[in-house]
Amino acid sequence: MENKRAAFLSLGCKVNSYETDAIEKQFKEDGYNIVDFGQVADVYVINTCSVTNMADRKSRQMISRARKNNDKAIVVATGCYIQTAKEEKIRKELKIDIAVGNNKKGSVLKAVKEFENSGDRQIDIININEKCEYEDTPIEETLENTRAYIKIQDGCNQFCAYCVIPYARGRIRSRQKSSIVSEVNNLVKNGYKEVVVTGIHLSSYGLDFAQDTYSMKDYCPFKYEYLLEVLIEINKIAGLDRIRLGSLEPRIITKEFLEGLKKVTKLCPHFHLSLQSGCDATLKRMNRKYDTDKYLESLKLIREYYDNPGITTDVIVGFPMESEEEFEQTEVFLSKCKFSMMHIFKYSRREGTVADKMSGQVDEKIKSERSHRLLKLTQELNKEYCQSYINKEVEVLLEESITYMNKQYVSGYTTNYIKVFVPADNIVGDIRNSLVRVLITEYIGENTLMGQNCK
Repeated sequence: MENKRAAFLSLGCKVNSYETDAIEKQFKEDGYNIVDFGQVADVYVINTCSVTNMADRKSRQMISRARKNNDKAIVVATGCYIQTAKEEKIRKELKIDIAVGNNKKGSVLKAVKEFENSGDRQIDIININEKCEYEDTPIEETLENTRAYIKIQDGCNQFCAYCVIPYARGRIRSRQKSSIVSEVNNLVKNGYKEVVVTGIHLSSYGLDFAQDTYSMKDYCPFKYEYLLEVLIEINKIAGLDRIRLGSLEPRIITKEFLEGLKKVTKLCPHFHLSLQSGCDATLKRMNRKYDTDKYLESLKLIREYYDNPGITTDVIVGFPMESEEEFEQTEVFLSKCKFSMMHIFKYSRREGTVADKMSGQVDEKIKSERSHRLLKLTQELNKEYCQSYINKEVEVLLEESITYMNKQYVSGYTTNYIKVFVPADNIVGDIRNSLVRVLITEYIGENTLMGQNCK
């Protein structure tokens, strides 16, 4: 067994990365040597993504690359692309030996062993749309330098018109608090100082614990008390310095929720609040369950409770029937929101979604033009936000040594997720996982600041 090699590749979201780390942990414990995906291995595991057509294509490409790396290897594919692909396609077109659906990822090692014994191709994809339990696959280390992503929730009940993820991940299901706290304790013992609490639809955490289980009503309240309970327990763990939240639903932002969050003293003032469009007509077609007034109210509340927080978002351009007027409404709205950063995506048709069947599909050239305009806007907003910290002291969690403009620096992130470069000669001792106070001196571009260590 000591000569057996396994290679892993995770595509897409941080939830996928977390699950890949959990699969890799099983292989390590079984005696496999872990090698880079580009190297020759005996087993390749690709955790696929299906959020866009490009993600589908990348998933297929990586499966093919694994087979080219070693045509005798066992190639395993799991994740959202595999979950949503038709079985006929999996059997005839994809060069894989084992296909494992979502919520079965903990069985990848077992499937590999069974294949070694029988040589029979396996397709183990459950109907993810049926009620199923949360699959608990804890980790003790991650590929990240200093922060660990903690998955506490899976599935989504929102059914946005453009999104295939509810079909790939199934209905909401939540992880038990005791399991979460135990995992964070183990990660802190292994040296991690920051955890990022994440899920497919984090704001839905605990709804399946409630007696009045989540319905499909448009304005169903979120049971944020369950999420707060988890955060408060994690906050008590000695040695943990930072807690960061993954993407949140705007509707969860209330005074009551924020008052609860303020008790989580280690929480980073960095909020990713999903938007997708700044036009109410577009939001309605998308089946988003809020409007721009509600979104602005959420931003206002966050800024009342936190001083100059980092607020980031996602925006889709070129959604079906998006007119130039609607796009311009979005552009104006985004400027008003003053985000610290935006992630811009061109709408991608996904088979099986409502939007795929809509009329008024937008030309690709128009999508690209609109994307370019918003990318320029996000650069301007990010620069404005970053520059607000010049001549101020910030706390930075150092991660790694880097070379910039032929000089040596140490880089890390502030609590509100701005990267900071500090001259290496300012830092003494072990840099990794060190918290330092830094005086910001200049903005150098792309969400990055330069600073001097406050000795």
